Amino acid sequence: MGVTLARGLIGGIGVVLIVSAIGIAALAGPGGELFSALFLFVPGVLMVAAVILERTRYRSLHAEQTGDGHGEGGGEPHPPEPRFRPTEERFVDPTTGVPMQVWTDPATGERRYVPLG
Repeated sequence: MGVTLARGLIGGIGVVLIVSAIGIAALAGPGGELFSALFLFVPGVLMVAAVILERTRYRSLHAEQTGDGHGEGGGEPHPPEPRFRPTEERFVDPTTGVPMQVWTDPATGERRYVPLG
């Protein structure tokens, strides 16, 4: 919920900056305040791009594409498919403190992040 709200807020501010920059450039006319408009346009584009490109925590591309919810620690919501094998790679999620283990598909190298426990 909080991540979705933050992403929406950042994206909304980015859109406002882009629209404001276009408005300033249109009102000023050719050779007018183009430089000032760029100071709004560039950060706005970066904010919108960040929201679009940002992936949420330790989720596989599959989970992002299907829209599955988050599991414990921000990882996968379901146990990995049988093609995945556990690795020795473990870490503690810095935000939630949940221990996570990395699972990989030996054929493709795809990774999944699964809470330990």
